[in-house]
Amino acid sequence: MTSPDEATQWVTEATGGLGAHVVVEAVGLPEAFELCTRLVRPGGHVANVGVHGRPAQLNLETLWDRDVTITTGLVDTVSTPRLIALLATGRLVLPGLVTHRFGLGEIQDAYDAFAKAADTGALKVAMFGDDAHLPDDDRTS
Repeated sequence: MTSPDEATQWVTEATGGLGAHVVVEAVGLPEAFELCTRLVRPGGHVANVGVHGRPAQLNLETLWDRDVTITTGLVDTVSTPRLIALLATGRLVLPGLVTHRFGLGEIQDAYDAFAKAADTGALKVAMFGDDAHLPDDDRTS
């Protein structure tokens, strides 16, 4: 899907017009959050895990009678050991998920890319030890 209209059409067709049970906003763009609130069904759940750098509008007048739950928060680090194990065994692959890679010496550049995700296209920013020897074309995407 490449547009909000396409996402809306897909969810409408897939759910018979009811909306999705759960909608996850993971990019941190106000437009994405606002779209999620339109895609969720009555009694559904919007999980906002994206890191927002600017305000998003919450249209309560369209949600108040739909019993929608909205939660926010970042990834719980309890799952980190399992994620590392999955990475190490090749059961979890990152290409396409990690859009920007930085060495620890580039920490400010990494934070800047993440803070301006709408401009940089950063989905996930990964930090690697400076001895990781990432190819120059793999440092930042």
